[in-house]
Amino acid sequence: MTTEGNPLNNARVAYEYYELPGELVDIQPLGNGLINKTYQITHTHENEDKQYVLQAINHKIFPNVHGLMENIEKVTTYLREKYEAEGRDAARETLRVIRTKDGHLTANLDNGTYWRIYDSVKNSYSLDKVENPEQFYITAKAFGRFAYDLNDFDASQLVEVIPQFHDTRNRYRQLEEAIREDRVGSVKEVQEEIAFIQNRKADCFLLYDLLDEGVLPLRVTHNDTKLNNIMFDSETKEPLCIVDLDTVMPGLVLFDFGDSIRFGANDCAEDEPDLSKVNFDFDLYEIYVKGFIEGTNGILTEAELEYLPWGARVITLEQGIRFLTDYINGDVYYATTRPGQNLDRARTQLKLVQDMENVWDKMVEAVKNAQK
Repeated sequence: MTTEGNPLNNARVAYEYYELPGELVDIQPLGNGLINKTYQITHTHENEDKQYVLQAINHKIFPNVHGLMENIEKVTTYLREKYEAEGRDAARETLRVIRTKDGHLTANLDNGTYWRIYDSVKNSYSLDKVENPEQFYITAKAFGRFAYDLNDFDASQLVEVIPQFHDTRNRYRQLEEAIREDRVGSVKEVQEEIAFIQNRKADCFLLYDLLDEGVLPLRVTHNDTKLNNIMFDSETKEPLCIVDLDTVMPGLVLFDFGDSIRFGANDCAEDEPDLSKVNFDFDLYEIYVKGFIEGTNGILTEAELEYLPWGARVITLEQGIRFLTDYINGDVYYATTRPGQNLDRARTQLKLVQDMENVWDKMVEAVKNAQK
């Protein structure tokens, strides 16, 4: 988030709320800070440097900061205890929230900003882009393992930090409302896109209706299953730790799977205006299916396996709906750098949905083959 005043000064003020072992060496900006402003703290303790991660939490996107941090604390504590019991390297395989001097999960500054500190994951690195199919497979296996490790965690203990985040039924209703209001008079331009979505209304209701009926189970879901949210071991190059847990909440594991497919199984820009360049990569989908099912290690129910391809199809349709809704509303949610960008974004998603439908039988078969 954009903090009042000098962000680095705010970081130093937030740091004073904590009592870390040793002496402060430095506080430096870390990463690109698109959602949370992030800094690396270096301390020296017993002749050894130790790093911590200090972050300002974007409370505009996440207004329930307390609920968000409680979710993270519950999940990471559960994983740490589980990993310690299994003899794993718990200190590196899950995040640890450092509490303030007063025992709180965040430092709440007078200017209304919220800060937290994590232990840094030692001897690790992250990747921003999948460079080869093997990396996509490893990513799938890591997020599958995350679901496996949290299989026995009661998801109802967690709050929805973004209510109805992946309730596609609600996204469909929001589109209908946007069409009725037609705030900027753009509905007449997008009749084809609207018809495409309306013809798939049943798809929007499918998965959450199955959840309500008890066919699909509620699980702990990550909800941001991108490659750069995996820390890799610097020596073994294997996945080590899943990070960026802000959106951890109850949900359908199909959507964690599906969102990875949505942005990973194509090589076009999300706002590509030339739809001939937008293509669903079935081979990458097949690779991800294999890795994800291996990672989940037998915990997925028959219904989850049956509807796994639907996770990719529905989440992609949902994202198309969200982009189109924003375009019709006058580009009020997603940042744009040019006119029509949200419409181009919507069209890429709908093109991917169409591509998936064209190879649907193969997508279903790939899930069956991965179980053999």
